[in-house]
Amino acid sequence: MAKPREPRRPATIVDIARAAGVSKSTVSLVLKGSPQVKPETRERVERASAQLGYVYNRGAASLRTATSRFVGMIISDLMNPFFAELAVGIEEAIYKLGYVPILANTNEDRDRQAEVLKTMREYGVGGIIMSPARGTTAWTLAEFAAMPMVITMRRVEGSPLPYVGPDNRSGEREATAHLIGLGHRDIAYLGGYDTMTTMRERLDGYRDALLAAGLPYDPAMVFEAMPTRAGGREAVAAAFAGARRPTAFVTYNDIVAIGAAQWMSERGLVIGRDVSIVGFDNIAEAQHNAPPLTTVDGNTMALGAQAAEVLLARIEGRAIEPVEFYGPTRLVLRRSCGPAPSTLARITA
Repeated sequence: MAKPREPRRPATIVDIARAAGVSKSTVSLVLKGSPQVKPETRERVERASAQLGYVYNRGAASLRTATSRFVGMIISDLMNPFFAELAVGIEEAIYKLGYVPILANTNEDRDRQAEVLKTMREYGVGGIIMSPARGTTAWTLAEFAAMPMVITMRRVEGSPLPYVGPDNRSGEREATAHLIGLGHRDIAYLGGYDTMTTMRERLDGYRDALLAAGLPYDPAMVFEAMPTRAGGREAVAAAFAGARRPTAFVTYNDIVAIGAAQWMSERGLVIGRDVSIVGFDNIAEAQHNAPPLTTVDGNTMALGAQAAEVLLARIEGRAIEPVEFYGPTRLVLRRSCGPAPSTLARITA
């Protein structure tokens, strides 16, 4: 029985150089189309390349040369519509600045995030814009601090890396003050965890507004949960199971607010009449919710563009001031808020 033929090894530039009688660097210049090579030498290299069946992978070669025209975008949760909109904003800004984005989703997994960072560093991306996975610390980012990198949306305490995000505290303060102005006094906070810097900043704004209005801040009115629809349902159920029944809610984000509103609607409450709720982020879905959701707009597209500009400055070695950039927010009024009811409708969880 004939012995199976060994698969042929792909030709390399070393093989071409040997066949053409030139150096590896000369072959590389020819493959890149450099005008520095004499026509007769180019012809000899191209003939040897064709005879050996060599295929030049220009994309792989660009990565091997660590071109700075590629920029990494590491997003923590693309299943969340907010982060998907953020990625679009960053991507558009990067293209306009003449760079090519490479997108990676970590799914809130810090181990996966570390692997993505290492891989992007190995392939020589020019810089990285990252929305960190939950629980990311300055220590876990320390080995990447020499890379041009910008953190967005979730501040990492103690990290020297530039940060770009919305003014969470001011935005939640305005949202809570709006509900107080409508006569609400029993206002609960839904979603997020105290381990998240974004949640703590937004909770500070909630507390600021209550104290400014002479109302007590009650930790028992804060209901932590995952920043998801399911988390919103879980948090609002816990709120209605407590001794103090809220008439209004401020929330960690729009997704939490939408989940909480669905839970209340399923139990017969009319959002905007029986109970009020405010989101945060102003994702596209908020406007089309039933009823449309009052929310805090952090201008995600503008923040994406700002993050891209800061990264470009880092890539070019320019000084950045300030290191932390907090974009302005504005309250978008829709139909999910109304005057405090004189009596809260009784519901069954």
